[in-house]
Amino acid sequence: MMGLMAGKETESAASTTARTTARTAVGTTAGTTAETTARSTALEGSPATATRAWTTRLVVIGIVLSAVNLRPAITSLGALLEEVRDGLGMSGSVAGLLTSVPPLCFAVFGVTAPRLARRFGPVAVVCAGMVAVTAGLLIRPYAGNTAGFLAGSALALMGIAVSNVLMPVIVKRWFPDRVGSMTGLYSMALAAGTSVAAAVTVPMTDALGGGWQAGLAVWGGLAAAAVLPWVPLVRDRGTAPAPEAGAGAGAEAPARARAERQPPALRITRSRTAWALAVFFGLQATAAYITMGWMAQIFRDAGVSASTAGLLLAVTMAMGVPLAFVIPRVATRLPHQGPIVIALGVCGLAGYVGLYLAPAGGAWAWAVLLGISNCAFPLALTMVGMRARTGSGVAQLSAFAQSTGYLISIPGPLLVGVLYQHGGGWGLPIALMIGLMIPQMAVGVLAGRDRTVEDEAAGAG
Repeated sequence: MMGLMAGKETESAASTTARTTARTAVGTTAGTTAETTARSTALEGSPATATRAWTTRLVVIGIVLSAVNLRPAITSLGALLEEVRDGLGMSGSVAGLLTSVPPLCFAVFGVTAPRLARRFGPVAVVCAGMVAVTAGLLIRPYAGNTAGFLAGSALALMGIAVSNVLMPVIVKRWFPDRVGSMTGLYSMALAAGTSVAAAVTVPMTDALGGGWQAGLAVWGGLAAAAVLPWVPLVRDRGTAPAPEAGAGAGAEAPARARAERQPPALRITRSRTAWALAVFFGLQATAAYITMGWMAQIFRDAGVSASTAGLLLAVTMAMGVPLAFVIPRVATRLPHQGPIVIALGVCGLAGYVGLYLAPAGGAWAWAVLLGISNCAFPLALTMVGMRARTGSGVAQLSAFAQSTGYLISIPGPLLVGVLYQHGGGWGLPIALMIGLMIPQMAVGVLAGRDRTVEDEAAGAG
């Protein structure tokens, strides 16, 4: 009997212990769940998260404002080129040299951008670039002679050059999963700044009293605004915030960051795609700078008024505003960007042929067609981000393609000025533009193939 009672007591005690253990486990689990939820909620609303969100917004604002300021230094001059030539006593050949200064500066200074970015961070370099743009635009109209005007222009263009190269790097680093849309936003802002400067420079000059100096200097104020968003970010050296993730991802993030900071030994010149992209970039830049520097003058020589010629140039540049946002998004969804290259090239051929046959009669149609053709620029920027896998690869490819491409584009505007002065009209310069469009389409198709420069360089090695 005693044994039976002892057995029942033992069983009862065991049952009680089991129930207690179960209740403790449930309570512990509930507590853990509640603690995890609370921690997660606190994390979501933590100051660090809010800081990251605000920093990302600053980066977007900085990208947009910087992009807006990457072309007014050029298109504002194109709209007032005749007045600047008369004021400084320039010949047609010297004016052609002036229109060749932008690609020359982009080639010379753009190649230094990756090295500067490694030392100071891409954000600091872009911020300094916008300061240089501001100073150059304020100095050049009041330099008093051609040499001073060229020096001020070179200072502004130096800032534009490094920003040109580093914008795709910043996009790739901060928005790796949105390269197409962010490149589209950046390209759209660039096109908007280009077109607005072309459209309003002449009427704004008239409103300011008719002096071309004031009409050019006013764009320095817009450049100064682009400095402000980057200033709070300079201390971060342009490092993108790490995404919130679990413990495993958190352990991998530092390794990825270290790998990103150590660029691989990439021999970019061994890549055929890199060379194709560089030549494509150079030929589209040739067409763009000839258009920005000379198209308003072509219309004015055909009998179009100065204000209407500036407006036509603005229409050409404005076509890039919607298309610069659409084309990169479409391009990132295609394995091969060749069809887009061909479509843009055909529009360019049609526009140049029309400009040759009836420059004044179909002026608005030619302006639209050439504006569509000029959207090869955002396409080239998109392909820079697509043809490399890593941030360091994008930096090297961007510097190589843009610097080499701008070197290729240097003779174009200068040659147009010489042909215009000695050829007795615009027939030969426009024929040159038509002829350059064919190789542009050919190398663009090669650059649009689905491959990366890292794979090609490694295979060649």
